[in-house]
Amino acid sequence: MLFSAASSALSDKDGKEEWDRIVGGTKAPNGSAPYQVSLRYFGTRHFCGASIITTRVILTAAHCVDRMKPHYLIAVVGTNQLNSGGTLYPIRKIVRHEDYDNQVIKNDIALVFTLMEIRFGPNVDAIELNNEPVMPGEKLLLTGWGTTSYPGKAPNDLMRLELNAVSFEDCQEAHKDINQVFETQICALTKEGEGACHGDSGGPLVREGRQVGVVSWGLPCAKGKPDVYTKVMLGWLVAKVY
Repeated sequence: MLFSAASSALSDKDGKEEWDRIVGGTKAPNGSAPYQVSLRYFGTRHFCGASIITTRVILTAAHCVDRMKPHYLIAVVGTNQLNSGGTLYPIRKIVRHEDYDNQVIKNDIALVFTLMEIRFGPNVDAIELNNEPVMPGEKLLLTGWGTTSYPGKAPNDLMRLELNAVSFEDCQEAHKDINQVFETQICALTKEGEGACHGDSGGPLVREGRQVGVVSWGLPCAKGKPDVYTKVMLGWLVAKVY
């Protein structure tokens, strides 16, 4: 069963489910991820993560905003706590990858355009994007407000988890009976008991301060299988942003 980050409930879907949370992580220090965004229904309920890439553009997963209307969403930036602080930005436009396939969860990437410019400061900033190859064993960083146990509730504090990149071949093998893995995806894992889950979807996967991936899907939750992330697609992003 996969899980959908855009919903608080789990749903059967050919053994797949998009990620919603971090399991086994630690509390992120305030200001350590100034690019982190909380996407919320009407400014209240957190349902997906995202990242700031320009003063008006936010990067997330396509499944997070599938069939969404811009006026449903509010982006909250500048805080590590879900219940306090931060600045709210209404959304004016959503652009999903035109070849997004929700059946096999392919091209799971989207842009969210804010109505007003995001004001940068000590706790709010864009993250640099990087689509250079990620090699097996490289250290990666995941941040998010996904639930910290399964089943469970989202934490108030932003969590972080260091992961190791997994080879395409090993990821394919691990998920061969669950879902297809594509070369446009990155896989990462530490050990059973650590990983992404409900609420983390759409959030940033970072290597040395640059974003390389977007949380997409996995086997809920922290079961010892690699998590799957959409690679940052610089060509597509540049075409849609500029």
